[in-house]
Amino acid sequence: MRDAEKTIGNLIDKATVSFISSVDSEGFPNMKAMLPPRKREGIKHLYFTTNTSSMRVEQYKENPKACVYFCDKRFFRGAMLKGIMEVLEDSYTKEMIWRDGDTMYYPLGVTDPDYCVLRFTAHNGRFYSSFKSENFQVD
Repeated sequence: MRDAEKTIGNLIDKATVSFISSVDSEGFPNMKAMLPPRKREGIKHLYFTTNTSSMRVEQYKENPKACVYFCDKRFFRGAMLKGIMEVLEDSYTKEMIWRDGDTMYYPLGVTDPDYCVLRFTAHNGRFYSSFKSENFQVD
């Protein structure tokens, strides 16, 4: 795909929701809607906030295989990224994506033990637009 990083980066930046998937203990995919990533480094690395106590965190610790999907419903196009999801609990990463107002979700602040960061690393993906799909690699 020509210029995947720019095209998909724009799609991610305009997204109001992200869909992330994990694999459960029985090997079935599990999907969840989340807020868009707090930070992205190209389309290779995406950072999300979540609760350390969540089912999804437990699943990623057991099996880091993951998928993230973004769609633009207005133009009926979307991008799926496949890769690995890491659960990060170090203070540097937590502070890096912390925002004012996050105490609504994590009342103890940036050091709340129930606050962690999910870092997704994309390996490849698939883009859908204009009634056709195309696979691409993420470098």
